[in-house]
Amino acid sequence: GSLRIIRDAYAGCKDERFTRLHLDHVPVLDEDNRPVAYEAIIAEALDLGYESVMVDGSRLPLEANIAATGKVIALARAAGVPVEAELGAVLGHEAGPLPPYEELFRSGRGFTDPAEAARFVRETGVDWLSVAVGNIHGAISGAAKSAKKVEARLNIEHLDRIRAAVGPVPLVLHGGSGIRKASILAGVKHGIAKINVGTALRQAYEAGLAVSPAEARDRTRAATAAVIRDELEIAGSADRLGVSG
Repeated sequence: GSLRIIRDAYAGCKDERFTRLHLDHVPVLDEDNRPVAYEAIIAEALDLGYESVMVDGSRLPLEANIAATGKVIALARAAGVPVEAELGAVLGHEAGPLPPYEELFRSGRGFTDPAEAARFVRETGVDWLSVAVGNIHGAISGAAKSAKKVEARLNIEHLDRIRAAVGPVPLVLHGGSGIRKASILAGVKHGIAKINVGTALRQAYEAGLAVSPAEARDRTRAATAAVIRDELEIAGSADRLGVSG
């Protein structure tokens, strides 16, 4: 299956000083609210040696999200693998167009509730928590997937409330492409420990793939370096992670 193909491709180019193989965004419900065989997908990834996994129960009510996340954590703990989960709605992958971004931001629609986050972390013991504080996903299908992503920003005051509620659990920012640089860097200072960047890299890959697989690799590598160097300003930071070489 595709999980094995990805694992094998990664094995041929990995550099464990800097990279890990993470299974991102396995939804419990898909964009049309149909059930996904998330436990089987994650179990396969664990068997294949993926080094961390994410279950996304954010389309579920709180208690159902807690229950689904708990099932994945039980599987992953047996494999010694950390688990990421999401609470709140990082919008952008739903069917149909998004409402105007400013309307979303002002209303706080989908923002992670700090009290719910505290309960979620307490009851699941999740290792990393993906939160919604103004960040949105880029389109992954349809005509919009190649369009420029809406510029987003983060509500740092709301992020502070989540940080205070959940304690030391690392917070994750999905939808990292297109967020104003100052906002991203402020988010890091206020508790974001992991940032997912998709659109900026996927669009570079797809443009390159129209030329050749080698061009796709080269463009993706260049786009990744640009994000690390120019947007996140973390070039040369491996020593801070306790790795060397």
